[in-house]
Amino acid sequence: MLKLTPKFDLHRDVECDIFRKEASVCRVKEYSGAVDARILNIERDGSILFSWKGATGTTRIGKYDPNTRQNKLLYTFDKQVCVSSCSLNKEETLLAISLTQNTSGQEHLKPMSKCLTLLTEIHPINNTKVLKAVDCRVKVQFLHSETDRRSVLESHLLLLTEDGYVDLYHVLLTRQEGYRVVMANPERLSKTAERVVEDFCWIQWDGHTQRLYYLTNNAAQTQDKFVMRCVQFYLSHNCETVLELPLELPANPFRTVKFVNLGFDHYHTERPEQERVRMTVFTNRIERSMCVCYSQPLKDKQELIYTVVLVHKDCSKTFRVSLGSDQSSQKATQLHPLFIPIGYFILVYLQGYFLHCINTRQHEMPCHSLFISGLDVDLGLQCQSANMTVLHAEGESSSSLLDQATGTIHTAELSPAYLLQMLRSDAPTRCPSSKTDPQRLAALHCLLVYMGNDPNLELKVIEWLCDNMNAFESFDQIQEFILASLYRISYEKSLSLDKVLPYSSVFDKKEIPVCLLEVPGVLCTTELHIEAVIQGKAMSLQGFWSELQWNTERTKYLDAVPNPRYRTSRIQADWDKLRSERRSSSHLNHMEENTKKVLSMVDTWSLDKKLVPLFQEEDHQQRALIGLTVDKLREHLNRHLPRLGKKKIDSLVVSYVAKLVGKPCLELIRHMLESVWMKYNLCSRVLCLTQQGSPAEWSVFHFMFRILEAMRGLCLPLPPGYHTLLAVFAVRCLPHHTFLQYIDHGVLQLTETFVSRLMTDLDNSDANERLKFSILKRLPETMDQRIYRMWDHPVSSASISRDYARTLLEKHNKNKGFAFTHTDKPCFTPEFLPLTYLAKILSDIEEQALNPFGEQENVDARFVEETALKQTLIRLGFEEK
Repeated sequence: MLKLTPKFDLHRDVECDIFRKEASVCRVKEYSGAVDARILNIERDGSILFSWKGATGTTRIGKYDPNTRQNKLLYTFDKQVCVSSCSLNKEETLLAISLTQNTSGQEHLKPMSKCLTLLTEIHPINNTKVLKAVDCRVKVQFLHSETDRRSVLESHLLLLTEDGYVDLYHVLLTRQEGYRVVMANPERLSKTAERVVEDFCWIQWDGHTQRLYYLTNNAAQTQDKFVMRCVQFYLSHNCETVLELPLELPANPFRTVKFVNLGFDHYHTERPEQERVRMTVFTNRIERSMCVCYSQPLKDKQELIYTVVLVHKDCSKTFRVSLGSDQSSQKATQLHPLFIPIGYFILVYLQGYFLHCINTRQHEMPCHSLFISGLDVDLGLQCQSANMTVLHAEGESSSSLLDQATGTIHTAELSPAYLLQMLRSDAPTRCPSSKTDPQRLAALHCLLVYMGNDPNLELKVIEWLCDNMNAFESFDQIQEFILASLYRISYEKSLSLDKVLPYSSVFDKKEIPVCLLEVPGVLCTTELHIEAVIQGKAMSLQGFWSELQWNTERTKYLDAVPNPRYRTSRIQADWDKLRSERRSSSHLNHMEENTKKVLSMVDTWSLDKKLVPLFQEEDHQQRALIGLTVDKLREHLNRHLPRLGKKKIDSLVVSYVAKLVGKPCLELIRHMLESVWMKYNLCSRVLCLTQQGSPAEWSVFHFMFRILEAMRGLCLPLPPGYHTLLAVFAVRCLPHHTFLQYIDHGVLQLTETFVSRLMTDLDNSDANERLKFSILKRLPETMDQRIYRMWDHPVSSASISRDYARTLLEKHNKNKGFAFTHTDKPCFTPEFLPLTYLAKILSDIEEQALNPFGEQENVDARFVEETALKQTLIRLGFEEK
């Protein structure tokens, strides 16, 4: 599941160099003694502090620079000591060291404190000041400023004690003789200390963001109510509490004070089974996210409980995972999972039992998170997960894992090869297809959204789509491919659209399959509104904290709104209405203006040298669909994100739809077509309508039909010429009667380009004549007259004659001043226009004739009728005068 890349090896990068230095000190060709090299701390810039035992009974502290890959000696003790904590200031002028009393030999008999904390000048080595001499563990950590100046004469040191308090020391320096940097007033150091934190049981340092997280008991509440607070240190080295988060933890969650990310104490290590709760905080500057993860195994039940608090989503998710009832799982309940942040995913890993890859961006449904269980679950680690420490840099797409036993550091990334394997087979889970659908869906989204910037990887996903043309039981993989890819492209431009953009077709389902809502063996409980309070002065809430606050406020609002996510299928009814009805010209003009705004941002899409012969044509229906999409999406954003303002929303909407109809989305479809084209080795001969389609063409037609179904289900536009190419395949592959049924049911769309080719390419055999007649009957009025002129046939000639006669008569009407139809009498059907025109003239003459009986009263109507009948018979020659 993980792709591990070696980054640092204590033996390779440090110990080999140490052996050479010790051989030089001892003046021997090769030193063979034990050096006992150990990693002490990893500073913000990635430099690694380490210690080793010298050949002459000394303890040395050195630094490994990852940029130059060089080692540097920092300080030497003239005897062997136990270094439990160490930190170096950025200017490399001060070294803070915490020593633990040596309990071996006679040292433990001497009256001395358990821990001694020193501050030493090392540029050059000069003075040493004792900061603390106490009977509890002490951790030291320098603050690192953002400045690149190396001549700063001020350092700031955090001193954290097991007694539960944190002090901040402000150390002033002075320069002597041009190069010597020493403490200005070491006697007054203790008076410069200020108390930053009081009373904690767990604390974590985040060097990349200069933040201190700590857990304290809320005395005003019950015993199991705890509050996690965050102290932010600024460039001025001032600090303030910016976050308070209530947490429900068991009473006395930690047997001893727990230090996280504060170096490695090789003389005080807790066994995993002694930890009642394991807790860690991860932030991501790019995602504006914060996650608090903690686990608490239950001994009396064969299950593991872990919680992921999504501060940026204002919710908390608690998972209960069943581990089984065998003896090995009884041992496992004493262990804790390993939390590994990779991008916006949190990996929860219990070796040999399960891997849960939690999507912290889209958490609404379990199907967007990957869960794998079984004895063969393996991250590829060469050691026990209990020996691993996660070194996470904020906002990175990878994490660093430190194996404390061997002193090796690996960069860990999600493996695309493993995720592709999950798509292609059932091997990772050994489950039926319906049960692997959620895993495939999660793997697909991880590949497309998280790793989607890799074109080669995208092509491999497309190859998988071509090999799996039938839709899965619980989701449509082509719809997921389109929406996930489009979401990634749009999300990179504006994070504000996170919860209002379409992310997955699963949300559009009226009834979501149970397999997408439940994970076997996993019970998930979601708690909304976690009561996180972001506080601090208005001026200080900037950068990450202001963005996180805006994110949480927006999330709270959207959570209160039913269905805040825009669904493309919602416009289907309006789209059907727009196609079937004659709308007002003002409405159509408005749609066209929307379309013009979008198309003005779309790059020219050249198809001259493309493999798939899509036709260059303008589709008026697609233009109307684009304009309608702009209208509906703008309306949706104005309703749910009014804070952005109408001008900003209009810009975002036009940009989004431009990506929808431009290169990003339509080229995805073109890539799919090209892949299936190459797979079946098709060429331009498929455009010939006189030949019957081959089995390969049938497969391509089926795949194109699947794309059509997917896009229509989403109510999204297709590339220009797609309907024409699909109709060409349909004529070659389907029987004529089936082809006509597809048209009648609206499955296939007749385009002018296709019908033109049909009329000119096919001869006038009986079967082709019947097909052409059937097509002409189904053409809209706006198209049929242009098509008739392309077919050399008597019927076509008759149609042209009728059109010509209609034109002449309409001109005659205008010249004579007669209206062709009247509203007060039935209209004549112009099937045969000359006869219709004659009947109309006679009717007009009859209207204008004088009534001979108009001025007479007492007219015998019976006599008039008989007389008229007699005259008619005489005229027709049936009766003599």
